[in-house]
Parts: sequence; C-alpha cells; structure tokens
Amino acid sequence: MKLVLIGTLSTLVLFLAYISTRESRFRYERNGFIQAPVEPVFALVSSFKNGQKWNPFAQKDPNMKVSFRGEEGKPGFAMDFEGNREAGAGTLELLKLEPNQAVDIRLTMTKPFKAVNLIEYRLKPEANGTRFSWAMSGDGGFMGKLLNVFIDCEKMIAGEFEKGIENLKKISESK
Repeated sequence: MKLVLIGTLSTLVLFLAYISTRESRFRYERNGFIQAPVEPVFALVSSFKNGQKWNPFAQKDPNMKVSFRGEEGKPGFAMDFEGNREAGAGTLELLKLEPNQAVDIRLTMTKPFKAVNLIEYRLKPEANGTRFSWAMSGDGGFMGKLLNVFIDCEKMIAGEFEKGIENLKKISESK
C-alpha cells in the first residue's frame, strides 16, 4: 500500500513539474479574404452590436444577456455578457479603433473561468476586397497550461475564428 501511495505521489509530482515547464502565453490567429470593401467589414467588426450578427461566440447562446456601457465606437465602450455554459460570461471592452484598419478589444472572462485576453482585428484593403485577421493573445497561467495538456485550445478557439470569418464573409459579400 505504501509503495502504491509513493508511486502515485511521485507520478503527480512529475506531472505537475511537466506542466510548470510549459509556456503559459498564447496567441491564436486566423485570417481570410473577403470580397467586399474594407468600410462595411470594419463597420461589422468595430461594433459589439454588429458582432452579434457574425461572431460565433455570440451565437452559442441565443438567449445570452447583453448590456452595453459607454459611447459606442469610442475606447472604453463595453459589452457585458452572460450566457450558457458554452458562451460563458464576461466583458468586452473596446481599447483602440483605427478606422478601416484595426480594432483592439480586452476580453475579461468571469465564467467558466477567469481570464483576461487581448483580441485584435486587422483589416487590409487588397485588390477586390479586404484581408481580415482575427487574433487573441494572453497568459493562461498554470490552469491554462494544465488545460492545454488535455485539450487543443488553439484548435478549439481558432476553429471558432474560422467560423466567424466565414460568417463575416457571407454577410459582407451579400451586401
């Protein structure tokens, strides 16, 4: 019995040591080409209200409670959200807007776990359309490192980015 306990504790210590050696910072990014001018694409990504139309995270809970604070289109404008288990709860806060070029947003999650991440939308006019990129970066801490051992978080999150870019593409190109 004593040997089993020592073996189990040794395995746990080795596992925790392995977790502590992993990188906690992350950056996930996806991009796509949208056959539409940059202005209407920017209008969709620079507004939290418009984000409800194309953002797959907003679509995870059709009954999600949302409220807005501040002046829309200005740094400091925020959207608080509380959804089901899949959508979670937290706040999106507009940090920076560069018309037709860039949007930076702070995502503060409170559920299912606490996290603070930076979301970046970048737009670049190209012949016949707009190159759009969506990135998220942050520091997952020890829990993020642990979660990444069991779940491919990049595949999960960036997969949602790909869906969002497709939604944005459909809406933008249909106008």
